[in-house]
Amino acid sequence: QVQLVESGGGLVQAGGSLRLSCAASGRTFSSYTMGWFRQAPGKEREFVASITWSDSNTYYQDSLKGRFTISRDNAKNTVYLQMNSLKPEDTATYYCAAHVGRGYFRISWEYNYWGQGTQVTVSS
Repeated sequence: QVQLVESGGGLVQAGGSLRLSCAASGRTFSSYTMGWFRQAPGKEREFVASITWSDSNTYYQDSLKGRFTISRDNAKNTVYLQMNSLKPEDTATYYCAAHVGRGYFRISWEYNYWGQGTQVTVSS
């Protein structure tokens, strides 16, 4: 059973930084793609970034490139999302997701497993 547990969310002022973590368990993830999505109230869930576990190929929502960085730590089975220069419009619940396979996947239904989400609130 795949389990994804996010942590690291919180309240931060505009311009600040947060690092989200996603601890993965229950499988060997070398053939997986891991993604981060976010959903603000009243909006659809949107793709943030993804990384292939085996070779660390990364993909980003174009508008977030340069501010957000996705990475993974094999030894800890953990994926991270470093978020810098945060803006109030980054306020959302952030979700970690896993796709069984390697590649570029940016649609939520392409992902097989999801975490429970962690709230990020950016105050102005």
